[in-house]
Amino acid sequence: MWWEVEKSGYIPLGKQSHPCKGDKMATIIRDTDYTRIAGSVKPDTKKRVVLPAALVQKDVIYHIYHNRIGQIVLDPQITIPASELWLFKDKEALASVDRGMFESDRINRGSFAKYVKNAP
Repeated sequence: MWWEVEKSGYIPLGKQSHPCKGDKMATIIRDTDYTRIAGSVKPDTKKRVVLPAALVQKDVIYHIYHNRIGQIVLDPQITIPASELWLFKDKEALASVDRGMFESDRINRGSFAKYVKNAP
């Protein structure tokens, strides 16, 4: 599957829930085309660095990783309701949903333009 669920209920956006184990950090670096967002940013007196609003999405939390030379990676995470956790634990059910989504994406449903009312 393209996701795994940790015991905490978080779904990592990368392939592995613990990228520092085994395959190291390379597994969470999905794209090496980085854009510099700001320069000379300094932590405030409480040692916080503020992220630009454009980078912050609603309901996203971050796993934070650093390497020996001090580089920091924020890996965005999302949570799921506990009532939906069963699906991610049931590999057969999840595979069935994945198949359905894949098949649904391949169906040509045609145009729905005839259902759109013309503006006055």
